[in-house]
Amino acid sequence: MIYDVVILGGGPAGLAAAVEAKNDGAENVLILERDRELGGILNQCIHNGFGLHTFNEELTGPEYAERYIQKVKDLGIPYMLNTMVLDLHDNGELKSIHLINEENGYMVIESKAVILTMGCRERTSGAIGIPGYRPSGVFTAGTAQRFINMEGYMPGKEVVILGSGDIGLIMARRMTLEGAHVQAVCELMPYSNGLVRNIVQCLDDYDIPLKLSHTITFIHGKDRLEGVTVAQVDEGLKVIPGTEEFIPCDTLLLSVGLIPENEITRNAGVVMDNRTNGAIVGELRQTSMPGVFACGNVVHVHDLVDFVSEEAVLAGKGAAKYINGDLNTEITFTTTNGDGIGYVVPQQVAIKNVEENVTFYMRVRKVFKDKVVNAYIGDQLIATKKEKKLLPAEMVNFKITKDVLAQYPAGEIRFVVEEAKK
Repeated sequence: MIYDVVILGGGPAGLAAAVEAKNDGAENVLILERDRELGGILNQCIHNGFGLHTFNEELTGPEYAERYIQKVKDLGIPYMLNTMVLDLHDNGELKSIHLINEENGYMVIESKAVILTMGCRERTSGAIGIPGYRPSGVFTAGTAQRFINMEGYMPGKEVVILGSGDIGLIMARRMTLEGAHVQAVCELMPYSNGLVRNIVQCLDDYDIPLKLSHTITFIHGKDRLEGVTVAQVDEGLKVIPGTEEFIPCDTLLLSVGLIPENEITRNAGVVMDNRTNGAIVGELRQTSMPGVFACGNVVHVHDLVDFVSEEAVLAGKGAAKYINGDLNTEITFTTTNGDGIGYVVPQQVAIKNVEENVTFYMRVRKVFKDKVVNAYIGDQLIATKKEKKLLPAEMVNFKITKDVLAQYPAGEIRFVVEEAKK
């Protein structure tokens, strides 16, 4: 069978994209998932705080995933579990997807359109190069989360966490609730990389100290982790001599960043953006390869799953338009990150595909107070986004209407952080 749309990944992005593509007229939609069940990372996120934007209520991760899984089942969208995608090839009008599973062995299927929703992975201790030995007891925060919430294993009792990303903050609370003693959360930067609400609910409410401008300089222990040396860093992120402190512990959790899972994307020849480590995409999440779309954490790392679902809807719409021959490929605008902005997604806009507005997602480079994000085409200010505080941990959603963009024939949209005009 030749499919209309095949989705690589059955997490929140893949589920939402599949539902939208089906609702927009794609007949044969297939979801491929390498895990034993649909839902992706949400299955191990048993805390609440999901769905406030999408469903206007507070849900746990599994509850949020179940809403979309039920939609997939109601629409009769087939899915293959325990299936690993190996490769993606562009054969012109059709894309060939190479995959493997226990039941059917090696397979090659063809599809008119493909949506990439592989998510992201965690950086490991090897990626950040902490000196010391390689004892047991060192985990990424997401691995520890899966052990506790899904497998029923307790990683340890005396815990230090490096990195104040949201997973690290949430695991500080989770380990505490399971009876462990979290001695400290250490953060290299002078600000936290997690949402403010998670700092309050996961650290402050449990009296867990957050050591900003601190890092781990040595891992002690050969067989089992015995402790870590923590030291303060200066503005240049260099260790300040004399500030070293030994903290005894049997468990170290690493929450030191997420990387979009893009091996398949790169191997297929899709053009990438080195700022996001994801594909360069358009307003409907079309990539440089015709018929291939990408959305969610495989494009850039999100802070809320609700925004992942928003992006996935766009990708689903785009894939349905493509197979029906309705997708416009004429790029009207490109985007760029100016002063204070780390990246902008989407990087391209074909205005003829826009219905009402375009939401641009971006992150700032550092903490800003009493500033605004301005959008320019040439020297012309076209839109302003006001925020009391701009944080690298919290994505900025910048909406510009089609009517505003239509006033300009083409050009580059530049986003910058500037002083708020009084």
